[in-house]
Amino acid sequence: MAAVVDALRAFFAPSTFVIDAENPGDVVARENLLDRAMGPERRRKSSEKLRSGRVPAEGLAFVARDADGHVIATVRLWNVEAGVGREGHAVPALLLGPLAVDPDHEGKGIGGMLMRAAIEEAKNRGHGAVLLVGDAAYYERFGFFASRTQHLVMPGPFERDRFLALELRDNWLEGAAGLIVASGRKLAMPPVRRAA
Repeated sequence: MAAVVDALRAFFAPSTFVIDAENPGDVVARENLLDRAMGPERRRKSSEKLRSGRVPAEGLAFVARDADGHVIATVRLWNVEAGVGREGHAVPALLLGPLAVDPDHEGKGIGGMLMRAAIEEAKNRGHGAVLLVGDAAYYERFGFFASRTQHLVMPGPFERDRFLALELRDNWLEGAAGLIVASGRKLAMPPVRRAA
C-alpha cells in the first residue's frame, strides 16, 4: 500500500524542470547521475563501446534541470554507421543513450520529455534514424521497433529484442545490414609529453 501512496504522491507532486542543452559544467553531475541510475555495469555494455572516446552528435546532448538548476536527467545521441545499404555505402544514423532520470525524480514524465526533445532535434538536424538498446515496452511509444534492426548487429553481446530503431525519414534503414560502428568526432586528447 505504501508503494501505491508514494506513486500517487510522485504523480501529483508539483515538478518543475526544464530541458536544456548539456554543457561542459554538467559532466560530473551527469556521470554521478548515470552511476546512481544505472550502476557501474553500465560501462560494460555494447553501446558503451560505440560511445567510448567519442563526443555526442552535434547539438544532441540534453539534460533536465530542476528548479535549482541541478541535473536530474540526461540523454545523448551519438553518430554511428548502421551497416551498409544496398549500394554498399555506409548508412549514417544516431545511437541514443544512455537515457537516465535521477531515481528521486522518476515517474514525473521527465524521461519522456527528454526523448521527445532529442528525437525532434535529431529530425530538425536532418538525421535519418535513431538506434538504441533498451526496453521495447518503454520505447515503442516513441516509435522504436526491433523490426527495423533485424539485419543489423551491435559490437559485442546484445539482446535482439531490445535492439530498436526509429526512422526519422521514411525507409532510411531499408536494406541496411551489418555491424553498427562509431562514426562521430573523437574526443580531443591533450598532447603527450615525453620525458627528456
